[in-house]
Amino acid sequence: MRRTVFTEDHEAFRETLRAFIEAEVVPVYDEWFAAGQAPRDFYYKLAELGVFGIRVPEEFGGAGIDSYKFEAIMYEETARAGVSFGGSGVHVLLGLPYIKMLATDEQKKRFLPKFVSGEEMWALAMTEPGTGSDLAGMKTTAKLSDDGTHYVLNGAKTFITGGVHADRVIVCARTSAPREDDRRFGISLFAVDTKSEGYSVGRKLDKLGLKTSDTAELAFVDVKVPVDDLLGEENKGFAYLGTNLASERWGIAFGAYAQAAAAVRFAKEYVQDRTVFGKTVASFQNTKFELAACQAEVDAAQAVADRTLEALDADELSPAEAASAKLFCTEVAHRVIDRCLQLHGGYGFMNEYPIARLYADNRVNRIYGGTSEVMKMIIAKDMGL
Repeated sequence: MRRTVFTEDHEAFRETLRAFIEAEVVPVYDEWFAAGQAPRDFYYKLAELGVFGIRVPEEFGGAGIDSYKFEAIMYEETARAGVSFGGSGVHVLLGLPYIKMLATDEQKKRFLPKFVSGEEMWALAMTEPGTGSDLAGMKTTAKLSDDGTHYVLNGAKTFITGGVHADRVIVCARTSAPREDDRRFGISLFAVDTKSEGYSVGRKLDKLGLKTSDTAELAFVDVKVPVDDLLGEENKGFAYLGTNLASERWGIAFGAYAQAAAAVRFAKEYVQDRTVFGKTVASFQNTKFELAACQAEVDAAQAVADRTLEALDADELSPAEAASAKLFCTEVAHRVIDRCLQLHGGYGFMNEYPIARLYADNRVNRIYGGTSEVMKMIIAKDMGL
């Protein structure tokens, strides 16, 4: 399908990235899968490739390119190869927007050079046990000390991707009680140093999919967070979270489209090689019809993903548009990947085949970043319903 979103520079980056994946990821990916995470030193290789600094201003060691298109190519190329970059995706997609939007000049000078070099990996800690999508109901607290030099952080977070390897975590915590007319008031954001006393990483969670991303539980017991590590203004954290949800949901939508496209590629290759009753599986009419239907859905998802990418780069992506893209692309990926797995027969159920891992990895797309049900609520509200 003809596309207009990428230039020659983007395609040159794609070639470089594809070669990097083939050399540095594919040969060891089974080891990462068995270990349940990518090794920490791999992130330094990503930093050397320059992927952490693309959207970071030049004055802090980045490339200063204010575009998500290079990240879009990363989604496509990792999906194409049936691999991932571990938990590093949250470093750029989730961590960087908050630093760029909220950090003071002094904070940027402290944080961004280490962000670009991979010396400090970042994660985002919003979800708590028992709260799920209800962020206004969070219980983690950060109380200002009597001398006003630091906050004392107490509480717990769960489902934190990148949480095992993280060096800094943006933690959402209550600094004030909610108001009667506004449950969202009173939340603040902090760039917490994971080496702080009282900070601990609990279980590395055993997930259905995304086996190579380190997802963990975090606990905070009287963690002292310097006032200089408050991001933005106190008590305005919920509004900040809402500002960046559109880019997060775009990332999930684009990643889901890329997974669906990869599933069609895996299935096409498999049915052309696999022989049944003396004929290739690809020669059967049902196979052709199934793959044709899947390709049509992928084409539609690509159009939606590309449209939202352009809107995001133009700073015009609305919450409702991002929700619509996430809902559509993740539902398409769910259907397409399931049908492509079916074409693999019993081998599609084996983890040695990328389609099986893709099937498990894809399932969370309709849950995190806001469930499909939440997306429908946002869309309906935008419709005036």
